[in-house]
Amino acid sequence: MDNTTQSHSGAWRLQVIVAFIMALGLTSIGIYVLPVDFWTKGFLGMGLYFTVSSAFCLAKTLRDEHESSRLVSKISEAKTEKMLREYGNAA
Repeated sequence: MDNTTQSHSGAWRLQVIVAFIMALGLTSIGIYVLPVDFWTKGFLGMGLYFTVSSAFCLAKTLRDEHESSRLVSKISEAKTEKMLREYGNAA
């Protein structure tokens, strides 16, 4: 079984964090300076908040599903290898 894990480089992590902060910050500033009344800005701000939070939830859910399928696959592989070893010893 292959137990190697692939990790991201520091540069990639930095780029992702900076891009997220810039996107959230610039969108928030855009909502703040928008020439509309307070209630419209509040509505847009809530929409931005819920969009960001649902994106995090979606990413976490997809990651969890992927990791659980990898675990099930590893368990299945281990059972198959065990059966093959037992069959090889019996023959």
